Amino acid sequence: MNVATYAYTMVAARLLGPKQYGAFAGLMATLLVISVLQLGLQATAARRISAEPGHVGQIEQTIMAVTYRAALAVGALLLVLTPLVNLVLRLDSYAAAALVAVAAVPMTVMGGQAGILQGERRWEALSLVYVANGLPRLLVGTALIVLEPSELTAMLGVVIGQFAPIVVGWYALRNERAPGDVGEHHSLRPVIRETVHNSQALFAFFALSNADVIVARNVLSDHDAGLYAGGLILTKAVLFLPQFVVVLAFPAMSSASERRRALTRSLALVGVLGVVATAGAWLLSGLALVFVGGQEYAEIQSRLWLFAVLGTVLAMLQLLVYSVLARQGQRSVYLVWGGLVALVGLGLTVSTLDALIAVVLSVDITLLVLLTLVSLYLVRHHTERPGSGFALPAAGDVPD
Repeated sequence: MNVATYAYTMVAARLLGPKQYGAFAGLMATLLVISVLQLGLQATAARRISAEPGHVGQIEQTIMAVTYRAALAVGALLLVLTPLVNLVLRLDSYAAAALVAVAAVPMTVMGGQAGILQGERRWEALSLVYVANGLPRLLVGTALIVLEPSELTAMLGVVIGQFAPIVVGWYALRNERAPGDVGEHHSLRPVIRETVHNSQALFAFFALSNADVIVARNVLSDHDAGLYAGGLILTKAVLFLPQFVVVLAFPAMSSASERRRALTRSLALVGVLGVVATAGAWLLSGLALVFVGGQEYAEIQSRLWLFAVLGTVLAMLQLLVYSVLARQGQRSVYLVWGGLVALVGLGLTVSTLDALIAVVLSVDITLLVLLTLVSLYLVRHHTERPGSGFALPAAGDVPD
């Protein structure tokens, strides 16, 4: 999925050029922020099914009921907000802005389906859903851009491709389960509350990791904003490269007796992958430039390793945010919101490409250090009680 998604981004950058690709990158950043609802549903389903497999039938039915309601609601809301999306992203096409609303519906449905498969450890079916989320976008989207290179056709390819994974997910879950053991805490309201909590935590992270491209379009020239968006192609590649670590580690991080080991090993693995990617971007900057978009982006070749560092930092932050979701923590999320406010506030004061890179890196690295220290302390000695801001000893965790 990540390879196909990255390939499509690279094709779009090459065929659209800096100015139109900058607009498309803004649309994709907006869609990525909206995907927090999809990921919130997935995390809720996976955590609940992993923790209480005896209730899988009831959880599956409740999750899908919440999923369909949420998909229609977010689609309708975004359709109403189309003029605002067009204004904020400085687009010249209401149709392109409206496609964000259309894409959000199947994207949200996929979240509920993927969460059920992840919680049940049905890795083959989940893998097929992920592949279907990347490959059709690459094939259909590339054909559309070749026919008519614009941010509208690039976004249309995303929309069409987004329906493929929900067809695969529907087929994998077509056999309806009996409700089995029924628990009140798996009814609609508790599931909605947890989904909202998970979504707002992920919203904070994805807003943090995508706000810079929107800031860039407001403080830099169209050309420099396009260059910055091109560099972020490498950032996103490094960010999503270790996504498999999050998928596999999340159930273990949901267990008090396993979460410390799962978190430390996962952080180490993500860090190693990031170091390798950064070294490659530094030593092979010419090759990295090819994957970013070619000679049109040559002005940022010497800075590509910085974008790889940024991707590494964001990948580690993503893992830490999922660790917070796994233990249903509350206060740790405030740090991410604080980082977002700092990034936007400081970012709006700069006017050059280098200054914006420096601000984004400084804020994200500071946040990474703080959240790592807090998370390692909590998983070593405590667990945060869901719904409260207090820390209590975790069952199975014995302080050293």
